[in-house]
Amino acid sequence: MSGNITVTLGLSAVNSSNTTRTRVELSVIVSIISMTVGILSNSLALFILVKAYRRFKLKSKASFLLFATGLVVTDFLGHLINGSIVLHVYCLHKEWERFDPQKVLCGFFGASMVFFGLCPLLLGSVMAVERCVGVTMPIFHSTKVTSRHMKKLLAVIWLSAMLVALLPILAGKPYEVQKSGSWCFFKMGKSDWLDVFFPMLFSVLGLLSLAVSILCNTVTGVTLIRSKMKNQGHRKGTSHHFEMICQLLAIMLVSCICWGPFLVNVIIGSTQTQDDRSYERMLLAVRMATWNQILDPWVYILLRKAVLKKLFLITKECCGHKVISIYKWNCSSIKGSMKDSSISSRPDFSVSSSVRKSTPNTVTHCSAPCT
Repeated sequence: MSGNITVTLGLSAVNSSNTTRTRVELSVIVSIISMTVGILSNSLALFILVKAYRRFKLKSKASFLLFATGLVVTDFLGHLINGSIVLHVYCLHKEWERFDPQKVLCGFFGASMVFFGLCPLLLGSVMAVERCVGVTMPIFHSTKVTSRHMKKLLAVIWLSAMLVALLPILAGKPYEVQKSGSWCFFKMGKSDWLDVFFPMLFSVLGLLSLAVSILCNTVTGVTLIRSKMKNQGHRKGTSHHFEMICQLLAIMLVSCICWGPFLVNVIIGSTQTQDDRSYERMLLAVRMATWNQILDPWVYILLRKAVLKKLFLITKECCGHKVISIYKWNCSSIKGSMKDSSISSRPDFSVSSSVRKSTPNTVTHCSAPCT
């Protein structure tokens, strides 16, 4: 009986060890794929944005492209640095006490997580504000918003995110290894007010950035739609405005889906005692947040004017070419008939001219104008 129990326990331990090893291997494979796809995507988007920034001479779009380039560079470095640390941790079997006894790597890893997490949110909100000012106050934007000011603002955003990332280290509250052992972050759970303040500061800044993006993009979209309907103002650069607002809306949607759950979980985790389920939710949320850096560059790769125009032409040829051709033919025929009828009603119209032009005997009249 005791021998059976020993064999059963041994088999359970072997099965548990195999399951743990399989999970670790799967996590390593997922990390490698995520890192590779993120680096390639951001490299392609960076090439497209730098090329557009050099060639595009329109001042309003140049400012937008500058911030977009800064966002893609930040995402690229985030994938490269954080992904390399994660692979290093997995290669050393997550034994932090052995390879990082002084917690130097953990502090750098935690600060990188905060910096590369907060920067895209802040840049997205500033891009939304810049587009809102450019659409609602074009004269102020063209005279006051210069390239030099935008570069200074970009540097201020990076420095602000870096300051927030370094605050726990400067205050003597270093980052700590999370329960999964694969990443470092703020110390979660109520212990003192600083341990609550730092994650709350990170989450509140992120949520405020998302709220500002939603508000400014809504104002910009409504202004563009009203301008298009009234056919007043912004007619020269309307297509560029719509291209940029489509990109901003996509960035905002991706950020809300990817970062929203993580920011909310950080607020909950900083004010409540953590259990196993809380750590699992946090790990799932941080994995969702990493997809923001993968999806951001595809917004600039896919939502470009040239790509959208080609998609529209393909859709028109596949679905609406025949209907549009019939509509145009009918409208041109009706317009020609109405023109002939107006010519025939003039006093200088002669019968010989009508014969030479071979006008039809019947004239088709349209009850509604065609455009």
